[in-house]
Amino acid sequence: MNASTSVSAGKKERMPAFFIPHGAGPCFFMDWQPVDTWDRMAVFLKGLADTLPARPRAIVLVSGHWLEPQFRTTGNAQPPLIYDYYGFPAHTYELTFPAPGEPELASAVVQRLQQHGEAAQVDGERGFDHGVFIPLKLVVPKADIPVIQLSLRRDLDPAAHIEAGKALASLRDEGVLIIGSGMSFHNMRGYGDPRYTPVSAEFDDWLTKAVESEPAQRNALLQAWTRAPHARDCHPMGGEEHLIPLMVVAGAAGDSMGRKVYSEKIMETTISAYRFG
Repeated sequence: MNASTSVSAGKKERMPAFFIPHGAGPCFFMDWQPVDTWDRMAVFLKGLADTLPARPRAIVLVSGHWLEPQFRTTGNAQPPLIYDYYGFPAHTYELTFPAPGEPELASAVVQRLQQHGEAAQVDGERGFDHGVFIPLKLVVPKADIPVIQLSLRRDLDPAAHIEAGKALASLRDEGVLIIGSGMSFHNMRGYGDPRYTPVSAEFDDWLTKAVESEPAQRNALLQAWTRAPHARDCHPMGGEEHLIPLMVVAGAAGDSMGRKVYSEKIMETTISAYRFG
């Protein structure tokens, strides 16, 4: 029995796909000023599982914090955590998220990417970066659902990432929840600067209209996202890794329509999340 066959065994509920914000470092697990800065985002993430049609049998998560020359997946059965944030309180480097990996699913993901013409391989040593374990500690607090992480491709080509998502779309029919973890606005100079409030809002309006478009048009718009108003003010050149997970999710959405399911102004900028299906 090959990986694809074993992964699809049994009837499963079709899962939606999500693009979620993961906040700033370990923001949900430390003091912040103002103290309620991340509260509404945390409430959204904590409630995400209750919106699903069934309990996922596994999660495939694409984080903006893992870039490789070609697509890679975590193949570790017990992935360690990578505390890839700096200057935060000591206790945030002791956070745990003991979700198991699933090497068989990792191999199935790689196989599907390769069959779709994408170079891909399993990384048996890699752990979960904070783009994975920080939001998933809220989404899956018991850490009792298998998780594998998929990298971005370092060239950040939106078309390639949409195609990668298409290769994985059928996993949704096998009980696998696909999540893109990033930020809809990610310009470090813009956070806290009121000059970016209208800038981020205009880009967010465009992004929402693109996501909510008919699927073929949606993918075409997202592929050309740099033409959006204030695109490079919101995601500077070479720094769009927090937006590109959305492209994978949009590809995985197939013919499912997208919609905004969370949005608010944080640190003077508009941040949103999207659901497909």
